[in-house]
Amino acid sequence: MLGFGKKGLPKEGDFIFARQPDGEYNKIIFGAVTGIQGTKIGVNGIIINPVGLKNKIEQGKAGTRSVEILKNPNPDNCIQILIYRIEHDNFNEIIDLNEHQVLELPNRVYATLEGWIRESLSELINNVLSLPPGSERDEAKRILKQRMDTLFDKSLKRTLYSVCRSLKILN
Repeated sequence: MLGFGKKGLPKEGDFIFARQPDGEYNKIIFGAVTGIQGTKIGVNGIIINPVGLKNKIEQGKAGTRSVEILKNPNPDNCIQILIYRIEHDNFNEIIDLNEHQVLELPNRVYATLEGWIRESLSELINNVLSLPPGSERDEAKRILKQRMDTLFDKSLKRTLYSVCRSLKILN
């Protein structure tokens, strides 16, 4: 664990990022600390199962970097998980700091991740990536671009534009 004040422990209201083992890979959790008792923290947030990236790996359509991201997700590489189809649910549980690696999550990064889920951006991007070139894909791009143009959060908008440029889906 790193980056939590002087004692190395989170405090109530801090945003955290954690991973939860799920077979060979991990699910990711991000949320706010709601309580602390010893080495156990209550977390209210979101848990994400990166089913799309897992499927790409099983199909042999993803490289070693994708495997590494699923095995060792962190706030810097988790955007790769969010590009493909995900399943997510509310998370309101206790995490034991002795059993899980928990990282501090800056407020703006938390806001970007939470906005990504709230705005269903994984679904919109996946629609574009999964369709063959043609009118359906063009329509999916138009819908994604329209959503991008209506985002209020500047950091989320910048991140989404950056991801779309790198995926070459903004033309």
